[in-house]
Amino acid sequence: MPMYEYRCEGCGEQFEIVQSVHARPEDTVCPHCKAQKAIRLLSSFASKVVGDHKPTYSEMKAYNMLNERMHKFSKLPPMFGKRTDPPPMGTYIGQQDPSSTTDRGSENS
Repeated sequence: MPMYEYRCEGCGEQFEIVQSVHARPEDTVCPHCKAQKAIRLLSSFASKVVGDHKPTYSEMKAYNMLNERMHKFSKLPPMFGKRTDPPPMGTYIGQQDPSSTTDRGSENS
């Protein structure tokens, strides 16, 4: 959550507070006089840079290609997923399975 700077119109004190981005400045309470008369001030932006390495264009392009490929691979079915038995051959054309039309009683004799 970002830190905002405020000035209270009631007592004139300035203060900082950590709030949600969606918090309304009108609802902010002054910690000194407890009034809801705070005005959000414009303040400088600060960020923390870790390390001194900046990616080059070729590195950024390689990362973009990698992310694009991983996104495409995520849409594929699992490689070792659960397989199901295919339907009998005759069902594709609208015919019955030939093994189901033979007389089962004659197999035992």
